[in-house]
Amino acid sequence: MKFATYTADGETFFGAITDEGAIALNGEFPNHASLFEVIAAGEFDQLTEVAGVKSVTHRDFAYEMVMPDARRILCVGVNFPDRNAEYKDGSAQPKFMSLFPRFASGFTGHDRPLIRPPENHTLDYEGEVAIVIGKAGRRILQTDAYDHIAALTLCNEGTIRDWVRHAKFNVTQGKNWDNSGAIGPWLVPFVDPAQLDDARIQTRVNGELRQDDTLNRMMFPIRREIEYISTFMTLQPGDVIVTGTPTGAGARFDPPKYLVPGDVVEVSVDGIGTLRNTVEDEQV
Repeated sequence: MKFATYTADGETFFGAITDEGAIALNGEFPNHASLFEVIAAGEFDQLTEVAGVKSVTHRDFAYEMVMPDARRILCVGVNFPDRNAEYKDGSAQPKFMSLFPRFASGFTGHDRPLIRPPENHTLDYEGEVAIVIGKAGRRILQTDAYDHIAALTLCNEGTIRDWVRHAKFNVTQGKNWDNSGAIGPWLVPFVDPAQLDDARIQTRVNGELRQDDTLNRMMFPIRREIEYISTFMTLQPGDVIVTGTPTGAGARFDPPKYLVPGDVVEVSVDGIGTLRNTVEDEQV
């Protein structure tokens, strides 16, 4: 079962996505206005049960960012060995992971355009798996980490490259341009460690394979990410961790291959799906 946020007939819904269409579930959860609120209330598991007895309500709809009201999105940077080597600074694998925040306003939904701003045209792609926390925890052990995951989704962690270089110790301003990235299309319930341990992530631009790697090669595996992050902050249901991108982003080509209007970017993981976005210039 897959769960998404979508619009239809001028209204926004959350619900299940099937081959026949979408099943709106808002009416079955009247106390919750969004998927985020369902997860925060600890009721995500109930979505599957409820959706299983309902019929399709919408066949014509548009996807939104899967959790547009997500409060905390934390991203892990430079998390594959080849990504570390891309920097060509001779550094060994770091002892600790790099982290930075992103905000929901920086993301759009599946089949919607990534927006290239007029101030800078170094819009780049980064295909990643994102996890959604379903159970709160502090100082979570790696052996228990997967017990705290409710769902998986995909992220194109779109970045304005020149702006991540504006300051010495942060990348926040290059990572949070409105609608520069995407999360979706949907949430897939996390029920089996193999969904992450055996996952292969691929990113294509206009059909050309640019990124291709497996999550088991991460320098900081997802269990370690949860352990480390929960050491300094209590993870809460609805928190999103964007887990890291493989080598092959546009900035690392010579010359760089930044995104331009008309490009189509697809991030795919078997068992989760494909997140697809076009690229458009911002209208100002």
